Amino acid sequence: MGQLEQKRAVITGAASGIGAATAKAYIAEGASVVLCDIDDARGEALAKSLGDQATYVHVDVAEEGAIEVALEVSNERFGGLDVLFNNAGTPGTIGSILEASVEGFDQTMAVHLRGVFLGIRAGGRIMAAQGHGSIINTGSVAGLQANFAGHDYSAAKAGIIHLTETAANELGELGVRVNAVCPGFIATAIFGRAAGLDADQAQKSIELMAMSAADVAPIRRAGLPMDIAQLVVFLGSDASSFVTGQRIAVDGGLTTGRLYRDSLKNAPEGLALIRDAVSSMAE
Repeated sequence: MGQLEQKRAVITGAASGIGAATAKAYIAEGASVVLCDIDDARGEALAKSLGDQATYVHVDVAEEGAIEVALEVSNERFGGLDVLFNNAGTPGTIGSILEASVEGFDQTMAVHLRGVFLGIRAGGRIMAAQGHGSIINTGSVAGLQANFAGHDYSAAKAGIIHLTETAANELGELGVRVNAVCPGFIATAIFGRAAGLDADQAQKSIELMAMSAADVAPIRRAGLPMDIAQLVVFLGSDASSFVTGQRIAVDGGLTTGRLYRDSLKNAPEGLALIRDAVSSMAE
C-alpha cells in the first residue's frame, strides 16, 4: 500500500521539472492527481502516460479563479481534495536592481507570490470546511539567503515562505497543514528558460545544469526533481500529520555556508600571508 493511497492531489507547474516528478511520485504512491500548467502539450502527454488516476487542466495560477477550476475537477473526477502543491513558477528576471523593470517585477510576483496566495485561499477554503488537508508551497533557498537568484524571484520566494507560516498558524486550528519546500540548485529547465530558451530548448539544458551544479554544495551532486518530490510525498502523507509551518531546504547543504573543502584549500595560504605580514612589520 502506497503512502498516499486514496489521496486526491492537485499539482501546479506539473508539466515538467519538479511538478512532473511529483506527479509521477504521487501516482506511484497511490494518489489521484490533477496536473495543472500552461504547457498544454506536455501536461496532457504526461497525464495520459500516468493512466486513469491522472488528468490535466490548463491553469494560469496568476489568474483569479483559475485554480478553483482544477480543484473542482479533482472533486468531480476523484471525489475531493486532500493535497495541493503550489509549485508553478517562472525564472524571474536577472540583473541589477538599478535596471529592473516594474513589468518584470510584477510578472514574477504574479506567478509566484500571487499564485501561491490564490492557491492557499482556494485550497484552504475546501480543506478547512472538511477539517483536513495539506498545502505545500514551493519556496527556494533564494528566499532564505541573498544571491541565489534575481531580486524579484528572491523577494517572491521570501514572501511565499512567510505566507506559508502565517497561513499555517491560522489554518492549523482548522485541521489544515501548510508547509514550504525550499529547493537549492535542482537540475530543471528553469535555468534554460532564464537564458531565454523556448520550452523545448530549455529541456535540453537540464543535463548541462546537472553537470555545472554538481560541486556547489557539501553533497557533491546536482539536485534532481525527484529529491524534491520525495519530500512533497512525505508532506502530503499522514506520516507528516504533526508538521506544519515549516520551511524545509532540500539543497544538499548549500545554505550551511561556505564549502569546507574550499576553506581547507585556502587556509594554509591565508595563514602564511598573515605570518609573512607580521614578520615584515617586526623587521
